Amino acid sequence: MVIANIIAYILVLTGALNWGLYGIFNFNLVSAIFMGPRSVGSIIVYSLISLAALWLVISPFITNGALKLQGNRAVRETN
Repeated sequence: MVIANIIAYILVLTGALNWGLYGIFNFNLVSAIFMGPRSVGSIIVYSLISLAALWLVISPFITNGALKLQGNRAVRETN
């Protein structure tokens, strides 16, 4: 679950960066990489970004309110 959350964050940040570039500079990074806004590569990336955003919304409900970005670490007691 931790890996899914990290990948989702990276994808959502990529989408946010793309929206920022598009809003400020009228430059669509995903379209530039995949040679068009409706190419197969662009559609796949946009779909993955939207699924990642949905995962980040749904994940806290699955884990009782915790969105984990780190694995469980054992706490060692020192005397």
